[in-house]
Parts: sequence; structure tokens; C-alpha cells
Amino acid sequence: MKLHDNTILITGGSSGIGLELARMLAKDNAILICGRSAEKLAAAKRQIPTLYAFACNLAEETDRHNLYKWVKHHHPDCNVLINNAALVHRTAFKDDPEMNRKAKLEIETNLVAPMVLSKLFLPLLERQRSAQIINITSGLVYAPKATYPIYNATKAALHSFSQTLRLQLKETQVKIREVMLPVVDTPWHDGQVPKMAISAKEAVGKMLKGLQSDKDEIHVGKVKLLYFISRLSPRIASGIINRA
Repeated sequence: MKLHDNTILITGGSSGIGLELARMLAKDNAILICGRSAEKLAAAKRQIPTLYAFACNLAEETDRHNLYKWVKHHHPDCNVLINNAALVHRTAFKDDPEMNRKAKLEIETNLVAPMVLSKLFLPLLERQRSAQIINITSGLVYAPKATYPIYNATKAALHSFSQTLRLQLKETQVKIREVMLPVVDTPWHDGQVPKMAISAKEAVGKMLKGLQSDKDEIHVGKVKLLYFISRLSPRIASGIINRA
């Protein structure tokens, strides 16, 4: 992937990995971001004035369609979709009376939204050069963390969807990429950042280096090691993740 002269939509682009991606790519590309909080989007624009921002809740079907309409109307040259937005609930599945509501919200945001956006944007992307859909997943697709009962499942499903879509679109001009991130120090952890976390800047730097290599699946940081361990001994890989 060339890292210049693109028009890139980053979902969840107002904080964390999404904002760092926007920061690193904004110099040589047109960057579009979306997020639920208009306040956070405004703060992102103050940091990076060249950003184009759209407020929406990707858990809502209407908002997903409104995002696509906005991009199609105002930025029809969009050639890269980065499905980055995600949320997590740290909870006990059996004991949480709000589990069903939380599960629906996570599944809609983390899995259904990337699927729906990929479907919506495909006709637009097929008309562009260097078109790509980039799905952000996690090393947890190889070893789930016990405190994330739904998040693990959504990322594993998005991993499988990425592989399937890549097979179905192999004869088209649209490349399907997947970036598997390790633990990253972002607001996503609500102040409970594991010691093994790397900075957002380091994670995005390694991600962009991988994207330039044109690999279909990019293992950032220790995810590559976790992948090999999981192949040899899923129990050991699970132990590493759940002791972190």
C-alpha cells in the first residue's frame, strides 16, 4: 500500500489507535474520521486541522448509511476504508444482568458495522485505484482473554470475515487487509493499562510498515509470537494472555 495520495476513512478516528493513524497519515493523505462523540471529533480537528469529521454511532443502521452517503457525496474519491471502531465490556457473562444489551452493542459496533460498511463502500471502492478495506482485529483472535466475553468473539468473527471476503474479492481491484494489534496503551483500557502494552505511536508505526509490505495479515508486535505459540499450544497462549 502506498501511504500517500489516498482518501482514507478511519472509523473510530477521534481517539486511540484511530487518532494516531489519522495523525501519521494526514500529512500526505486526505483523512476522514467518524466517531460517536462530536466533542471528541472537534478535539481531534483542533489537533489535526485538515481532518474531515462526521459524527455517527456505528451501532445504528441509519448512522452507518448516513456515513456512507456523506462520504459518497463529499469525498467520492475515497479509496481506503479502515474499520477501526470497537468497544469492549469487561464483565462476567453469567453474573451481569445487562449482558444481553452489552453483547448486542458490541456485536453491532465491532462486527456488524464493519460488514455493513464493507458492503456499502464496495461499489465506491471498486471505481478507485489502490482500493483497500483494512480491518483492525487483535491478537485475541488466537487466545481470548477471559474478561472480554463478547469482544473476543467479535474480533475472531471479523478475522474469519476478512479471510472470506479476501477470497471472494480476489479477482477485483479491492484488497482486503487485516491488522492484528497487541495490547496498546489507549483510553480503551479506562486507566487499567496492562504492563505489556505498547504505545499507540509504536503500534501504528509498525502497522503502517506492515501495510507498505502488502501482506494480507499484519501481526503487530508480539502478536506474531502469540500466533506461533497458539499453533503449538493453545493452552500456553491462553495462559500468557490471561496472566497479562
